[in-house]
Amino acid sequence: MRRPMLTALCLGGAVALSACQKNSDAEVQRALKDVNVIDESNLSDIMLTVGDPEEAVSYFNRTAEQNPDRIDLKRGLGKSLVRAGRQQEAVTVWRTVVAHPEANSDDRIQLADALIRSNDWTNAEAELNKVPPTHETFERYRLEAMVADSKKNWKKADSFYEIAAGMTSKPAGVLNNWGFSKLSRGDAAGAEKLFVQALTYDPSMFTTKNNLVLARGSQRKYDLPVVKMSQAERAELLYTLALAAIKQNDVQVGKELLREAVETHPQHFEAAARSLAALEA
Repeated sequence: MRRPMLTALCLGGAVALSACQKNSDAEVQRALKDVNVIDESNLSDIMLTVGDPEEAVSYFNRTAEQNPDRIDLKRGLGKSLVRAGRQQEAVTVWRTVVAHPEANSDDRIQLADALIRSNDWTNAEAELNKVPPTHETFERYRLEAMVADSKKNWKKADSFYEIAAGMTSKPAGVLNNWGFSKLSRGDAAGAEKLFVQALTYDPSMFTTKNNLVLARGSQRKYDLPVVKMSQAERAELLYTLALAAIKQNDVQVGKELLREAVETHPQHFEAAARSLAALEA
């Protein structure tokens, strides 16, 4: 009687062991899947920030094709295409993202951004108009300001620029855009203030330094502003200032600034030397 019972117990133990093994395998697979998702997430973050733009496009393209239902990969592809300067392709991808059941207002804002980069201001404005007014983000107001700027609606643009600048801890870029808007309207003094303010947040932005010199030059302020700059940057800014002076018929001042630019540059400054030679001829 004992042998059948022992056999039954052994069989029951084998079944139990088999079941435990299957459960263990399933748990291992789930754990591995979780690790893969974490690794993939880290890789995606790297690709979107420090990775080569074209490599990032290839990565997201390939991964999105393997996982066609995952909206996060399509978003990564759209952002990578923007970084790579492939704006028309980015617009196409962001349109597919916006059509996805899990799409949100931020996706539509990304589409508007890609449209602006493609110089399609009309459709960009149309997409922004579809975003609920309760969705208040820095990116939304930054783009709203740019659209208003493109339509020369200065009052609206100023309002949106001000709101956007107040919604981020890194407003240098939006302050630079706002300053350039003021400069294009002829408000050089207002532009100068905004460029100076932008440089307090990011002293490394050469574009802002150059814009600041343009704003000062248009007011016939022909001395360089007190901002942090390298020797090469100083030469470039002197060149910009010289051109601003010449444009306003202050030719002698322009010549002196060109000479200083040539002497200041650590290497041969071909553009400044050529301009100086043309004036002296």
